[in-house]
Amino acid sequence: MAVDYLVHEKVWFEKYKYDDAERRYYEQMNGPVGSSPRQQSANTTSPGPAGDQNELLARISHLEVENQNLRSVVSDLQMSIFRLESRLNALEKSSTSHQPSPVPPTQKVEPFSVPSKKVELPSASPAKKAEPAAAEEDDDDDIDLFGSDDEEEDQEAAKVREERLRQYAEKKAKKPGLIAKSSILLDVKPWDDETDMAKMEECVRSIHMDGLVWGASKLVPVGYGIKKLQIQCVVEDEKVGTDILEEEITKFEDYVQSVDIAAFNKI
Repeated sequence: MAVDYLVHEKVWFEKYKYDDAERRYYEQMNGPVGSSPRQQSANTTSPGPAGDQNELLARISHLEVENQNLRSVVSDLQMSIFRLESRLNALEKSSTSHQPSPVPPTQKVEPFSVPSKKVELPSASPAKKAEPAAAEEDDDDDIDLFGSDDEEEDQEAAKVREERLRQYAEKKAKKPGLIAKSSILLDVKPWDDETDMAKMEECVRSIHMDGLVWGASKLVPVGYGIKKLQIQCVVEDEKVGTDILEEEITKFEDYVQSVDIAAFNKI
């Protein structure tokens, strides 16, 4: 049954014969072929054990070179750290050596301490040396190095001191005190645009007072062709007041309509 079944099937049992005939035909036409394409691909895709070993050796040598470089870098870093530590230690030693040694708590310096015992002064004249010891002790007890409130002052020294105090008081009284001054900026407004501004400024500057000094001036436009006179002056506060100054300027009624204080600064 199986043979009969295969007889009816279209199976090519002798295909290898035709493949060999076709290969020989193409070899005769194109020349001999060293190996089949399948064998060439197998040779190229599957390297031998010798190629794997060479690649492994190359990688190992490369890693050894990198390891050597890393070791040299680590040794350099260690040397740098050692040098820094030695420098820090030297600086700490030098700083501690320059610091002043603290005074022990038990040692107290008292430069202004006063001894309880009175100082015995040596006698200047040889006559006092011949006096008895008891007389010397009495004289030493009477000496007071720090002075006493009940001790009478020498009249001549008191007169000199009083004279100096009187001279100082007179000198202080003659010395001039600080004069308070102020800088004032005035706005002097005319009646209309026909007012003679030059004449108005001349009238304002004609005001003379003790402690009044006029400064720079300029014309500032207000509107509709009208200009105002802006003038600066310096006054002494005790001698000249703003009210008096405004009153004197407004006396020129033909030219001046009003006076305003634009700025007031202490000098």
